[in-house]
Amino acid sequence: MATSSYSTSANRSRGGERNRWGNGGNGKLWGAVAAGVAVGIAANFGRKFAMQAMSGASGDWFEALKTEHRMTLAVFDKIEATRDDQTMQRMMLLTKLKNALTKHTIEEEDVIYPALRDAGRKDAADKLNHDHGYVKTYLYELLNMAKDSPAWIAKVREFRTMIEDHIREEEDEIFPSFRNGMSKEQNAKLTTLLNKEGFSYA
Repeated sequence: MATSSYSTSANRSRGGERNRWGNGGNGKLWGAVAAGVAVGIAANFGRKFAMQAMSGASGDWFEALKTEHRMTLAVFDKIEATRDDQTMQRMMLLTKLKNALTKHTIEEEDVIYPALRDAGRKDAADKLNHDHGYVKTYLYELLNMAKDSPAWIAKVREFRTMIEDHIREEEDEIFPSFRNGMSKEQNAKLTTLLNKEGFSYA
């Protein structure tokens, strides 16, 4: 009887130990998961902040877009410096280019071009938006072409020429007069909206 009682008590005790360790282990596991998620969120926030800070440091929407233009052309420079046998590097740089251009086009399409239309410059907004369709086409073609083909780098150069023409039109013709035609408050509001949109897609 005593043995049976001891055995049951010991089993309960051992079961209790297992439960305590099990619960503690699960608690520790979930704590680690939660900490990992928190670190991941913080890191992502930091990355987004850093990316947007680089383009938005000027505090002016036009200057921020010009900074992004320069950053985009710098990626093109790196791609054009690669050799045909550096396919992995080309793929990584193309991904970087795609991410930068996706963020940039969304900022312009969701903030700047609608503001252009509101200011009575529908034709300019539509023309620039039309160019963005070609950006997506070039990216699609480059992603699906063999990266070691001479035709690939030729397509990159063709794409760059199109991007440079688009940049020139924005920076030299459309955006300066648009910015100058708005009040300081209107420009500040546009800058805030652009940074908010950019942060969402950084």
